[in-house]
Amino acid sequence: MGMHPPLFWGYLGLLVFMMGNGVESGYLAPYLASRGIAEPSVAWIFTVYGATAAAAAWFSGALSDLWGPQKVMALGAALWLAFHVSFIVCGVVPASYAGLLITYALRGFGYPLFAFGFLVWITAATPAARLSAAAGWFWFAFTAGMPTLGSLVASYALPVVGPIRTLWLSAALAAAGAAMALLGVREPAGKRRLAPPGERVLATLISGVSIGWKRPKIAMGCVVRAINTAPQFGFFVFLPAYFTGTVGFTLSQWLRLLSFMFASNIIWNLLWGVIGDRLGWRRTVALFGGAGCAVTTLLLYYAPRLAGANYALAVGAAMLYGATLAAYVPLSVLMPSLAPDHKGAAMSMLNLGAGASVWLGPAVVGLLLGPLGVGGVMWTFAALYGLSAVLALFLTLPESA
Repeated sequence: MGMHPPLFWGYLGLLVFMMGNGVESGYLAPYLASRGIAEPSVAWIFTVYGATAAAAAWFSGALSDLWGPQKVMALGAALWLAFHVSFIVCGVVPASYAGLLITYALRGFGYPLFAFGFLVWITAATPAARLSAAAGWFWFAFTAGMPTLGSLVASYALPVVGPIRTLWLSAALAAAGAAMALLGVREPAGKRRLAPPGERVLATLISGVSIGWKRPKIAMGCVVRAINTAPQFGFFVFLPAYFTGTVGFTLSQWLRLLSFMFASNIIWNLLWGVIGDRLGWRRTVALFGGAGCAVTTLLLYYAPRLAGANYALAVGAAMLYGATLAAYVPLSVLMPSLAPDHKGAAMSMLNLGAGASVWLGPAVVGLLLGPLGVGGVMWTFAALYGLSAVLALFLTLPESA
């Protein structure tokens, strides 16, 4: 079905690790607001977290080339666990804004190193004919964990053990997932250096950015990837309050709606991976990803606004958004194919875009929610998706690909 069999435990470990990483994604913003932290301040906590995640995502490709993906994954898991504990003890328990801001930002270095290090492992070990489907499996595992199953775990754990113990549960899940991936995968390509002998750290890191102006299509692809999930991370900041406070759903209903959204997403991650190999990677990203998400983002806002607290209709809109969000999957193989002689640098730019989306979405919310309201932010996100559709049309492959 497209998954490279020796990497099976890596995919499963990624899923469980991202479950732990995503447990708080659907409830942290309203919980911090209930502890007396203003909504714009909460948005900036997520924004700073996204900035460190973007930096780690960029480092992940270059460091995987230099050290091997397995070592980068181990470093990411260690950083995540250390600063998640600090986040609970120094930030959440005392409700310290400074503690929350610093420790959550430092935790942001962890999951991109782990997850995108594994993505480099996939591209290094998987036969070329199955790369799009293999990338689909990566995003299946990534999104199945965060926020799909993570939010589902939170929806059942919160009423029983409360918000803080739920965060400790997320640490246990992340540790279990890291152990599965790091101890279970025996495939040799990810355990050794991928870069040529003699290549230095600084040169490799610089190549991960300089390729953006040497090959403008790589820079365009980075922007398209940043737009891909920026609204998703922005939604975590303000849609919980919108759906519970304005629409009238309970917090548990919102968390399950989020699970439905990303259950659809993980199924379509696999389908678009296969469809992209047949329909064309560029066409799939532009038409079904960019243009599709522009429409479904507005549907996600207007369906409950016009129909009220109609849960089935809201779930349907959420599932459509999740399906179109997955249509960006072929970008994970389109980007390295744009620079077949510099795949590692192209992957660094792809990962930089993925990490940038984590701060871009909350930053848009922090800047525009006050003056424009929920509707204005949703239209802004729809416009960004339209821009990504236009840019994706220019990502034509070179003759050598």
